[in-house]
Amino acid sequence: MQVRRIPRLASFFSIALIFCLSAVAQDAPTRRGRKYKAPPATSHIEVTVVKKFNGKPISNAAVVFNSSLDGKDEGNLEVKTDPDGKAVIDVIPTGSTVRVQVIATGFATFADEYLVNEPSRQIAVSMLRPQEQISSYQDNQGKAATRKPGVQEPVRPTMPANKPAPPPPPAPQTTPPQSPNASDPTPKQ
Repeated sequence: MQVRRIPRLASFFSIALIFCLSAVAQDAPTRRGRKYKAPPATSHIEVTVVKKFNGKPISNAAVVFNSSLDGKDEGNLEVKTDPDGKAVIDVIPTGSTVRVQVIATGFATFADEYLVNEPSRQIAVSMLRPQEQISSYQDNQGKAATRKPGVQEPVRPTMPANKPAPPPPPAPQTTPPQSPNASDPTPKQ
């Protein structure tokens, strides 16, 4: 008989323990941790970068997104374009102002601001070759750049063509071998 009382006693204590814990949990104060704040709705932005003169896509161009929402800077992100010339980003909050800057080797930098109020936005960018800097003192519209596009090597001075060559070093003096018959002023031993 005593063998049967132990399992009944254990089940009684486990039920009593569960009942007590549930009663304590109901009387416990609510948690005072952080309240969950849902992230803002975001927009899908797709930027297509092409060459203006032939319409071909530019791959590996840097597209920099700098967003601000209600006057507060949200930070900036950089995305590289794929072989089709497209850069896609999905984390810009809807309703923000986005400054899009495109930097590609051999092309003038492009920058413009957009107000993103819709859930999806397509932006097409046509890149131009670098132009000469515009001056307010002279009319230089449409002039080509004086420097070639891309990374420029510094100008290094070269040797002038009309500079005389340095004189050759003097040749070593050799004396002709003397014949044994010739009279030699030094005595022989």
